Amino acid sequence: MSLGILALLALLPIVTVFGLIVFFRRPATRAMPVAYLITCILSFLVWKVPFPQVAASSIDGLLTAATILYIILGAVLLLSLMQESGAILAIRRSMFLISPDRRVQAIIIAFLFGSFIEGSAGFGTPAAIAAPLLVAIGFPAMAAVMVSLIIQSTSVSFGAIGTPILIGVNAGLSGQIEVSNYLNFHNLNFVSYLDSIGAKVAIIHGITGTLIPIILVVMMTRFFGKKRSWKEGISIFPFALFAGLCFTVPYTLTGVFLGPEFPSLVGSLIGLFIVVPAAKAGFLIPRETWDFPQKKTWPQDWIGQNLEQNENWEQSHSLTGGKDRKKGDSPRFSILRAWLPYVLVAVLLLITRLLPPLKNALASVSIKWMNIFKTSISTSFQPLYLPGFLFLIVVVMTVFIQKIPLDKTKKAVTRSLRTLLGPAIALGFAVPMVKVFINSGVSGGLDKMPVILASAAAALLGKGWTALAPVIGAMGAFIAGSNTFSNMMFSLFQFTTALKIGAIPGVIVALQAVGGAAGNMICVHNVVAASAVVGLQGREGLLIRKTLIPMTYYLIVSAAIGFVLLQLFRI
Repeated sequence: MSLGILALLALLPIVTVFGLIVFFRRPATRAMPVAYLITCILSFLVWKVPFPQVAASSIDGLLTAATILYIILGAVLLLSLMQESGAILAIRRSMFLISPDRRVQAIIIAFLFGSFIEGSAGFGTPAAIAAPLLVAIGFPAMAAVMVSLIIQSTSVSFGAIGTPILIGVNAGLSGQIEVSNYLNFHNLNFVSYLDSIGAKVAIIHGITGTLIPIILVVMMTRFFGKKRSWKEGISIFPFALFAGLCFTVPYTLTGVFLGPEFPSLVGSLIGLFIVVPAAKAGFLIPRETWDFPQKKTWPQDWIGQNLEQNENWEQSHSLTGGKDRKKGDSPRFSILRAWLPYVLVAVLLLITRLLPPLKNALASVSIKWMNIFKTSISTSFQPLYLPGFLFLIVVVMTVFIQKIPLDKTKKAVTRSLRTLLGPAIALGFAVPMVKVFINSGVSGGLDKMPVILASAAAALLGKGWTALAPVIGAMGAFIAGSNTFSNMMFSLFQFTTALKIGAIPGVIVALQAVGGAAGNMICVHNVVAASAVVGLQGREGLLIRKTLIPMTYYLIVSAAIGFVLLQLFRI
């Protein structure tokens, strides 16, 4: 069977997901079972994968889906408790004290705070925190998820303390004969070469990501403003550019000179320390405040379930400091006490990632299933190291810190568990589909489906590969649900393709990593998970159609920068 026909067949699961969710507007709960079934049929009939291998991949996928739901549960439960306690009112007031302009709030919470969470945790945690927090302060659920997905780009390649580079690219390239020969010829060691790839990733992201804040607000005003205007977003360009530079300048310098562990953390922290006081002082912010239209006019597609039903939230919209609160409303909180649960989450994420003894102790508790059904596939679950466990610790602490009564705690738990039903079905088919897709090249003499797709693309483009290298990274992230997995799958392929066409391998692999980060904006896992937190199940297609716009920008600009870097670097 020719490479072209195999590529078309391998493309079928992806086309199915896109077609059903994006074009036919079917919810992920219906689309993903169909895509899973098609992937299994292709594995059996075309790729000749034995049944135990498909079954093992499916089990691995189910356990991975459980880890995602574990994180979602903690995030949803924390927000529900804070909703019941009334702490959300104080958080909303605190944001209005910084700036009542929704564009500024989106930049601070989604872009800067979300990037900090990405830098420390990864695992899709930023959307699980930023999206419900934006909803809580008055954003439509659809807008909150959209901006939370858009920011999962620049910070992702260095998320979770550099995991996509230090584990993803590392696992893809280390020990490979093509890489060893290349490094020996240029008298390089692998560690320094990995750092040089990370530096190129930082440069590409640093340039491309500077405009993400303005893209974020322009899309917000265009799709969710009363006037549906691009101009209302562009009017805050000076502040958005300032915020972007406050993040990307330290981010890029850290990636170039200090390595891949801390660019996202350093960039976001420095950005927060500079941008928040500047916003409070009104620096570069237009005099005319931008807000969403009145809530009663919002289309049903904008509104999530449960999280936007608390009538008391509307009381905090007033800038009077809550003097108009009704009798019987939840008690007022100090700003520190209200924000404390999210501060605790951030602190716990940092110390469990940056303190090796604690990190190793938590990671050592692992539930493993080795060689599932006597195959080469193994899986593990680290219940104490995953962010979901840290969420649950903070949930328990929040009950006591905010003195939440037992009846309200039970109500929050019940609502949170009910919220997980839809995403559990969607993820329960989506992740196994991905695992079957990735593990399809074990027999029958064929490469796995993702490699077949990439090989066909390389054969088609030849020396124009640089333009497609980030697209392959994005495709990998869309399929696998992770920049790290995308880099594992395709780094060696990108490296060897670069050698064949006479390009600089380090630049092409860097484009792979950048594209993999951009692909997180439309990754089904992330979209389903973020939608679940704010009750938007069934509207994943609407979100993907919107986030395709910034992802396309990211891929085009990064490819253009890649062409320039190919002229500047020699390794």
